[in-house]
Amino acid sequence: MATHVGGFVISRGPLTELAVVGNAAMEGRTVLEWDKDDIDALGLLKVDILALGMLSMLRRGFSLLRRHHRRGLDLAGIPRNCPETYAMLRRADSLGVFQVESRAQMNMLPRLRPEKFYDLVVQVAIIRPGPIQGDMVHPYLRRRWGLEQPVYPSPSPEHGHPDELKDVLKRTLGVPLFQEQAMRVAMVAAEFTSEEADKLRRAMATFKHIQGVSEYRDRLVGGMVRRGYDPELAERVFKQLEGFGSYGFPESHAASLRTWPMRAAG
Repeated sequence: MATHVGGFVISRGPLTELAVVGNAAMEGRTVLEWDKDDIDALGLLKVDILALGMLSMLRRGFSLLRRHHRRGLDLAGIPRNCPETYAMLRRADSLGVFQVESRAQMNMLPRLRPEKFYDLVVQVAIIRPGPIQGDMVHPYLRRRWGLEQPVYPSPSPEHGHPDELKDVLKRTLGVPLFQEQAMRVAMVAAEFTSEEADKLRRAMATFKHIQGVSEYRDRLVGGMVRRGYDPELAERVFKQLEGFGSYGFPESHAASLRTWPMRAAG
C-alpha cells in the first residue's frame, strides 16, 4: 500500500479522535493508517489532488514567454482550438506533452487523428488495458475512419426504447470506452439499480484483477437477454466491461487530464 502524495481525508470532528494518524517521512506531513476502502466504508470524505510536474513546467514556460517575448499568458488565456496544435499531435510530435508522450500514445495519435478536444479525451482513455483487453480499440478506429458503421443493438420492443444504447454510446461510436458508459449500459440494458451500478464501478476501479467484475456476469448477461438482447451480444458486452477491471478510465478523469497537454502544446 502506497501513500498518496496529495490525499486528504476530511471529517466533521478532529480526525485524530477517529483514527490513528502518524507522521510521514516528509516533515510536516501526516499519514492516516487506513486504506481507501476503510475510509469509504466509514463514510469519510477523501480527496485526491494530483501532484503533477507538468504544472511546474507550464509555470516556468509562462515565465519564459513573459521574459523573452513579453507575452502575458496563463492557463485560462491560451486558445483551446489551435489548428497548429492538432496538426502537431496528428504527426505524433508529442514528445514532452503530458499524457501523450509515451510510445503507445505516439503510435495511436496518427491513427486516431484528433481534430477537436473530445478526440483527445478518447485518446487518453483508449490506450489503457481496459479498452485494449475488451477489444474496443480496433472497432472504434474502424468506425472513426468510416470503414464500418456504428451499431446500436436494441431490446425487444416491449422492453424498452430502441435507441436506449445509442443514447449512451453515440459519442464513442457504439464502443464503451469509459467507466461511466459501462455503468449506464448496465443500468439501461440490464436494468441495474443505481446501487448495483455503483458496486460495478467499484469493482472496475480496483485496477487489480477482473474477478470483481466477473461477479456481475450472470446479472448483466441475464438481464440483457431477459429484455430481448441477443445472448452473444450480451456476452460480448460483458467481456468489454470485464476489461475495465484491468484499468479503465472515467470520462471525467480523461477530460480533466487532457486539459494540460492541449494548453501546454498550444
